[in-house]
Amino acid sequence: MKKIIAFLMAALMLSLCLAGCGAKGKTLAEVQEAGKIVIATSPDFPPFESLEGGQVVGIEIDIMELICKELGVQLEVVQMDFDSVLLGVQSAKYDAGVSGITVTPARQKNMLFTAPYYNAAQVIVVKEGSDIKGKADLSDKTVSVQTGTTAEEGCGDEGIAVQAFAANADAKAALTTGKVDAWVVDNLTAIQMVEEGDGLVILDEKMTEEPYAFSFAFGSEDLVEKIDTVLAKLIADGTIESIFANYGETYMKP
Repeated sequence: MKKIIAFLMAALMLSLCLAGCGAKGKTLAEVQEAGKIVIATSPDFPPFESLEGGQVVGIEIDIMELICKELGVQLEVVQMDFDSVLLGVQSAKYDAGVSGITVTPARQKNMLFTAPYYNAAQVIVVKEGSDIKGKADLSDKTVSVQTGTTAEEGCGDEGIAVQAFAANADAKAALTTGKVDAWVVDNLTAIQMVEEGDGLVILDEKMTEEPYAFSFAFGSEDLVEKIDTVLAKLIADGTIESIFANYGETYMKP
């Protein structure tokens, strides 16, 4: 019986893989015909995405609203865990991934990216009075990260022990409750969540610096090209910088 179940599960996984591999993202014309862009996001990443009165709000949502206006379409937002965002976009289940996504060579093998719109950094958060002062002090420590993020990947590449969580709120809680020694997360998210209290501080030394962009499935090349044109305009005329300022944040141009 176990062998039969194992065979059936393997067959199911193969069929899902084949279905995903054959999926293609929408073209510009298809998006405009549908009248909307459906984005996948994990709204636990302030100020880029967060929940306010049941609605997803944030810097990237504001940028996408402007992009949709230029394209003459509506924005539809679907919420999920971060790792599901990447898988959903890769399989073309959603039109775009909008969730503080870093452009990496590994991800570029599986999906398309717009031109970067922001230069982010991953930082180290510790409890006040911690003996951790920088990256070198993490070699024999355990850090919390969000599942599927470059924080998880980067810490793993550095040989640092990690505990991964679906939500950044849980990653933060692991630090405040003493389950881990540090938390690695995007700098702006760290600033907002550290300001909530709990006796945490952000170290001066950054883990990484990395570009953020929006992701799309292969097949959406002309859609991405059009969005790049819109993003270039929004960066050049200061609109994106103004959006960051509206959230009390400093904009780092890529």
